[in-house]
Amino acid sequence: MASSDYTVTIGLEIHAELKTRTKMFCNSKNDPDEDRPNVNICPVCMGYPGSLPVINKEAVRHVIRTGTALGGKISDFTEFDRKNYFYPDIPKGYQISQYKYPLVEGGMLHGVALTRIHLEEDTARSNHEAGGGSLVDFNRAGVPLMELVTEPVIHSALDAAAFAKELQLTFQYLGVGEANMEKGEMRVEANISISRTQEFGTKVEVKNLNSFRAVEKAITYEVLRHTKLLEEGGVVSQETRGWDEKKEVTFSQRSKEDSHDYRYFPDPDLPKLLISEVPDFAREIIKSSIPELPWEKRKRYIENLGVKVEDAEFFIRQSNWGLYFEDVLNYLQDKSLAQIASNYITSDLAGLVKSDATVSIEKINLASKILPGRFAALTTMVASGSISSRGAKDILKMMYEGEEGSPISIAEKSGFLQKSDASSLQIIVDTVISENPNVVLEFKSGKMSAVQFLVGQGMKLSKGSANPSVLKDLFEKTLS
Repeated sequence: MASSDYTVTIGLEIHAELKTRTKMFCNSKNDPDEDRPNVNICPVCMGYPGSLPVINKEAVRHVIRTGTALGGKISDFTEFDRKNYFYPDIPKGYQISQYKYPLVEGGMLHGVALTRIHLEEDTARSNHEAGGGSLVDFNRAGVPLMELVTEPVIHSALDAAAFAKELQLTFQYLGVGEANMEKGEMRVEANISISRTQEFGTKVEVKNLNSFRAVEKAITYEVLRHTKLLEEGGVVSQETRGWDEKKEVTFSQRSKEDSHDYRYFPDPDLPKLLISEVPDFAREIIKSSIPELPWEKRKRYIENLGVKVEDAEFFIRQSNWGLYFEDVLNYLQDKSLAQIASNYITSDLAGLVKSDATVSIEKINLASKILPGRFAALTTMVASGSISSRGAKDILKMMYEGEEGSPISIAEKSGFLQKSDASSLQIIVDTVISENPNVVLEFKSGKMSAVQFLVGQGMKLSKGSANPSVLKDLFEKTLS
């Protein structure tokens, strides 16, 4: 039986390191860029006997803001628990997490219902050497870690990856974390099952997927593996599996634990929290701190400003380009010109940046190349017909390369202003007609596309300064 005969059910668990000055329960520095091992550590995050943890208020605030942005219910009462298990990168022999009383319950993102969002501490990092030994770097141990769990309502690898991308954007817009997957600041775990009935199949968890491509590939692989097993009369085992990026296969790591295997119990060293008793966590204060979110910006660009979907995504996902576009919009008196500005930014300006070996498209400060006000003025000139599209591209390139002055002064100096006066353009029309008798005959025999060639020749003769629509009218009138 084909995999399409089965219902695929996917739930995601996503961990994201939070952007805070210090770690979750101590004063050690939270620095994801530190490459010297074991320098940001102290007795608390190393789990020394007698050391006492203290809750990081900013980390709690980050989770509350995220839950509020996603429409979740913020719990008034919450507490931290000890999750007991042994692994070399767990210095205390347990991880401080949240079990029964998470900070956030429910919510929705990208059409996917959420179960909960809770707060915990990250583990250390194990470095496995080629000779078989392993070294542990404890810099990451104790870093604030937000875990978001979805309901099992995702039904394809593509949808799972799309959700993870939208969540990463949300974290970045909120400023709670960079969620850089290459650095391990955001990791995805997928719980996958397939079934031919309404019941869920046996669940398999694939751990630590560190790219959107890995999310898609690993889920696709597991669905095919489950299908093959069931079709051959086998049984899918409930287990935790890893993902081999090079071989593009999953591999068994261990049998899947249940919650009782971790022997959760409230951490006796940490106080219970009543969120309503913390003035900084008041709902109105939290809501006022939330910026325009990706889906809100997407709607404004597409529905209100008429920006193309692909352009909107470009601005939403490339923050420096999005900020530049917003600055240009602020200078445009007529917001109906937003799509024209968008076209020239995403095609022509982006093309100039890509061909410029001295800058990076992700990091360039666009305003240092072309001030937003000048770009808006250029957009207005295109819309009014003062310059042609060809002229606009040339002026844009000149401004990018350092030409001073306003767009209109550059156009005047370089002869880019469009001529719309019929009497002056008639000379160009007559010249082109006399030089292209064969094309004229094609037009008169009914080949209407011939006029476009004549207009092109007229634009060439005028060095781009003629208004093409006026030229077209003149050619048709003269030849008729």
